[in-house]
Amino acid sequence: MIEKNFNIPFIADLALHEKQIQQNYRPIIAIHKWFARRPGTLFRGLLLSEFVGGSLKDNFYKAHNLKGIKVADPFMGGGTPLIEANRLGCDVVGYDINPMAYWIVSQEIEHLDLKAYREAATTLQSYLEKEIGTFYKTKCRKCGSPNAHVKYFIWVKTRKCDGCGGIFDLFPGYLLAANSRHPRNVVICSACGELNEVDDRKKPGICQACGSGLKLNGPAKRNRCQCPYCSKVNTYPNTSNGAPQHRMVAIEYHCPACKPNQRGRFFKKPDQEDLAKYEKAFETWRRLCPSFVPDDEIPPGDETDRLHRWGYRRYREMFNHRQLLGLELSCRFIARHKDSKIRNALATNLSDLLRYQNMLCRYDTMALKSLDMFSVHGFPVGLIQCESNLLGIPNSDKGTNVGSGGWSNIILKYERAKAYCENPFEIRRQSGRRIQVAIKGEWIGEHRNTSVMSERRGVELHCCSSTFSDLPPASLDAVLTDPPYFASVQYAELMDFCYVWLRRLAIDNSGVFKKHSTRDENELTGNITMERGLLHFAEGLSAIFVKMARALKQGAPLVFTYHHNTIEAYLPVAVAILDAGLTCSASIPCPGEMGASIHINGTGSSVIDTVFVCRSTGSVPRHIIVSTPQEIAGLLLEDIKLIRTGNIRLIRGDIRCIAYGHLVRLAVWNLRKSWNIDLSTEEKMKVVARTIEKLGGWTGIEKHLPDDLLSASACRTSLAREQQEYYGGEDDDEISF
Repeated sequence: MIEKNFNIPFIADLALHEKQIQQNYRPIIAIHKWFARRPGTLFRGLLLSEFVGGSLKDNFYKAHNLKGIKVADPFMGGGTPLIEANRLGCDVVGYDINPMAYWIVSQEIEHLDLKAYREAATTLQSYLEKEIGTFYKTKCRKCGSPNAHVKYFIWVKTRKCDGCGGIFDLFPGYLLAANSRHPRNVVICSACGELNEVDDRKKPGICQACGSGLKLNGPAKRNRCQCPYCSKVNTYPNTSNGAPQHRMVAIEYHCPACKPNQRGRFFKKPDQEDLAKYEKAFETWRRLCPSFVPDDEIPPGDETDRLHRWGYRRYREMFNHRQLLGLELSCRFIARHKDSKIRNALATNLSDLLRYQNMLCRYDTMALKSLDMFSVHGFPVGLIQCESNLLGIPNSDKGTNVGSGGWSNIILKYERAKAYCENPFEIRRQSGRRIQVAIKGEWIGEHRNTSVMSERRGVELHCCSSTFSDLPPASLDAVLTDPPYFASVQYAELMDFCYVWLRRLAIDNSGVFKKHSTRDENELTGNITMERGLLHFAEGLSAIFVKMARALKQGAPLVFTYHHNTIEAYLPVAVAILDAGLTCSASIPCPGEMGASIHINGTGSSVIDTVFVCRSTGSVPRHIIVSTPQEIAGLLLEDIKLIRTGNIRLIRGDIRCIAYGHLVRLAVWNLRKSWNIDLSTEEKMKVVARTIEKLGGWTGIEKHLPDDLLSASACRTSLAREQQEYYGGEDDDEISF
């Protein structure tokens, strides 16, 4: 059972390293972008702890076949719990209200002829190279070759002055590239636009082209910018002017001939030929009658309203004309493919490619690469945008790519993802090295044909709310899921950006693409625009947990991961567990996100999830049933010690979220016998809140923590090593429920 067999330090260490380079540990996630994916190593560990006896460490790197075990996920999202269960031989049932989630998981699991896919992908690349390849070539400044590959075009937003009508740039700063991955700093001259390489950012000197003084700070800040022609201060964004306009200001390129003798990257100011090529791409696009580029309006929303403030009204306005041309031609080629599975695979590739091929992507001046639009789980509208090479730049000698965001990048990732399905592996770390361990005998998919026999597994995927599930009673051996974290990510608003393209291109008979949007009034994420608050979240979560609990065999686990910055967002979790007639038998801390993730970096948000293990019957160790803040602090310190053994450095937000897990677990324990399911949901949350207050809450617990933990708010910390008192009494027997 999970409560006895799960090894926190072992899985925590694996999960942390997986989240740092997740595609190396679980290549299958590269099928398509999904948000806040939890580590596959965590769910593998949970499944093995529950269904395989013995040491988890010993079992983890062995092949297993859990045939006959049936696992459900009512919030399948990107599919991690289902994929891990399917790989171990379980039959799986998945639900998600979002059509994109349904589509992504179906593409992950569906068997694909890799040879046929490679042939089609290669033909697509050749076609695009012939049709638009010249638009991604530039003249090398060193050798003069006209066939250097553009990696990235850098654009700045422009503004029409309300006073004189002149067009000027909205530069927030002029540093194009820092000297972290390039020998020198690259600074754009504010006067003539020439690129200058300088050693000292504090004293950049003068422009080598025009003699003007170089500066790093630009005129655009705090939504204001002074017109250089008439000195009028203009505000931005300006909704009335429509979608933002841009001017190309720099190019990073790759010259294969010069690279062996080049230190650092290749940068240049766009020349007249570069500008002319863009105009030619625009004219080519203008002559087309697009069949696949969507004309859908962007509906209001918590995230999409940011786009509206910048003047974007339709999704197609988020692309420049060269991008629209390349994407339309890509769609036309894909639509001509006769094999529906290959067509759908390439359509999925294009959908994933969109996050790099739009005018919201930014250029990372430190890492010197394009940041995909969804790197912050939102629609970030900056003043400097990055256009990636649509075709990509294969580095055939190394089997990699130069730069990011092109077709060659997406195709390579997809190939590796589907190859991983046929031959999955794990990563073992030894002496600081990563060693790939083949797990022979395991595979991912609904079927496979071997030289001996054809094997099939039960895979049921449903594009609907799991409140509409109709699972027979006592038919499930486990429910494993990663539910929405209330208002953390607006999945539907973000995924509509891809969906409006994919629904025009993919072939599906299930009706998943009949809707014009992935949005649904029953979605459980909190959303101000759709007036979905904590009450809606609690009612929906409860209804789903009740459904799943009825389908579980007696004593079988319902396991889910959760974390949030506020204890209020945990109240629906406790209500859902209690409404389902379950008891929380364990709250296990484990890394769920990477601390360096752009969307949480510097925010103090936790990267530690609580894994809640819930059952209808069972037993719990007596020592974890405590009632005072001091005793809860003791349990918290035990968890921190285990997490730290797994090489996790904790910040204050992590510690607080681990404490929240214990508070919820204990609140459920204390309320399980007296719970009144007939109360209103609002009153139920109040009952839970009062119970948590009686336990002391976070403010009560933190009074009993060492000073080094209490001062860990701004930076990572290590755990105090002094021996801690053991809380909970002398007996460590089991309490049945």
